[in-house]
Amino acid sequence: MEKPLELPIIDLSSPDRVATAHSIRQACIDYGFFYLVNHGVEEELLQRTFDESKKLFSLPLEEKMKLSRKEYRGYTPLYAENLDPSSSSKGDSKETFYVGPLDDRDHLNQWPSEEVLPSWRTVIGTYHKKVMTAGIRLVSLVALALNLDEDFFEKVRAVDRPMPVLRLLHYPGELCFSEDEFCGASAHSDYGMITLLATDGVRGLQASNMFLQGLRCEYWGHDGKVDKLSTLHRVIATGQERYSMAFFLDPNPDCMVECLKSCCSEASPPRFPPIRSQDYLDERFRLTYLPKFDGTP
Repeated sequence: MEKPLELPIIDLSSPDRVATAHSIRQACIDYGFFYLVNHGVEEELLQRTFDESKKLFSLPLEEKMKLSRKEYRGYTPLYAENLDPSSSSKGDSKETFYVGPLDDRDHLNQWPSEEVLPSWRTVIGTYHKKVMTAGIRLVSLVALALNLDEDFFEKVRAVDRPMPVLRLLHYPGELCFSEDEFCGASAHSDYGMITLLATDGVRGLQASNMFLQGLRCEYWGHDGKVDKLSTLHRVIATGQERYSMAFFLDPNPDCMVECLKSCCSEASPPRFPPIRSQDYLDERFRLTYLPKFDGTP
């Protein structure tokens, strides 16, 4: 069996922020991923959140489809997504549930009935807030890693009204007859600002042909924007059921995304023009969802 890749460990509570930022920079250059520890999310809360996620996905399909995804909030069934637009597969073998910003009144979240899952909204909401706090702390370290002021992303209003999205995932685990038909999640690179991923420890996540071993209360920190393109990765169907929770911290929808001055030069100019954050994300989502599941209003 292929030996899992051992990733760097980043301590979010370390008092030496400069050294921590340097470690983040090196981890992003070398791997594009790292473990995040001392992040403030208690093991008990993590386990309760996984338990609530499993309860949701164990509901009958007709019950889950009552919460079918609208405006990137709610449930998507198996094969609704294909994260690799160049692939001809029938879709990814996973089902997901999206929880957007908790205070967004324009695009409301969808919640299971309290009669069906009485603790679900409280537990998921608490987890969402905790990981959001960890993500904001990590963003300031990423700024330092980019040779910017620690509060740079606050100054440009990237995180004054961010778009945090929690994505619960369930991979049934059935094996493919051919690996080219579909994977648990087909090859892709994340397209937001930061991804914090909690896994149940089941093997399956693969980056650049190297397996990544999940740990119980550590997070995958994924930020491939430090001198490196966002890292290509996928989830392989292994025959074992798998759960994970991805938290995407994206900028303010109106924030202009452009190459940072510390990342370009006359010899290495920006490759792309500035673009509004929400416009960029909308286009990437459009390419991800198969037409019959696109969830557009």
